[in-house]
Amino acid sequence: MEFVTLNNGVKMPMLGYGVYQVDPAECERCVADAISVGYRSIDTAQAYYNEEGVGAAVAKSGVPREELFLTTKVWISNAGYEKARASIDESLRKLKTDYIDLLLIHQPFNDYYGTYRAMEEAYQAGKVRAIGVSNFYPDRLIDLCRFVEVPPAVNQVETHVFQQQAKAHEIMQKYGVQHESWGPFAEGRKDFFHNPALTEIGAKYGKSSAQTALRFLLQSGVVVIPKSTHRERMVQNLDVFDFALSDGDMAAIRGLDEGESAFFSHYDPETVEFLTGLGK
Repeated sequence: MEFVTLNNGVKMPMLGYGVYQVDPAECERCVADAISVGYRSIDTAQAYYNEEGVGAAVAKSGVPREELFLTTKVWISNAGYEKARASIDESLRKLKTDYIDLLLIHQPFNDYYGTYRAMEEAYQAGKVRAIGVSNFYPDRLIDLCRFVEVPPAVNQVETHVFQQQAKAHEIMQKYGVQHESWGPFAEGRKDFFHNPALTEIGAKYGKSSAQTALRFLLQSGVVVIPKSTHRERMVQNLDVFDFALSDGDMAAIRGLDEGESAFFSHYDPETVEFLTGLGK
């Protein structure tokens, strides 16, 4: 495993296991499988409704807590100082842990400044080892960075070969924020797994298009959290540290960047109405 050191000195694995859209009933089994094949970083969220499954798998894994890196996120409906504060304690209870390694604001909506204050307090109290944000576009990220006491350590945003976030990456670097990808496979959209460039480049290294895409992000300095419910795929996704893409291959993959979301824009009013209406 390769690690990145966050802006507060905390070490974070460059590759973890994400449980977005993992059925709560199946989550414990999936996380247990992930830990057993070697994952030590697990990414969940209040809005995934599977924190309990993560907590149960971690508790039964036999792996010392300090060897694991747990991430969760505060949802929009829990925004604001008081609600966020209560929700953080609830997440700790569900995850069966005394501390969270990385706590993020899930979406840049509602009173996220109040949420962030609650997170700063939890950080200073030792309940959280690092705090950050998710889905913050450069404008909102700069705004937050300029007016908080504890600078965000991570920004988790949609990032894959078709949406590489090059400009956002530059802004994150400028402010000392680690770039983390959600959706590293674009959830298979745009025929991702059969992309000719990824398939052809991967073949040179004896790797799949998925492994090639993950390697590209890792070499670009982006943390990845691929999700799979299949044990053999979990193993494959972890098997990306024994090769390096050439400069030419990196350039070829950079050429796949379309510079727009494969899903939705947080600037789109309909998207904002949809997201802010969830869990109200």
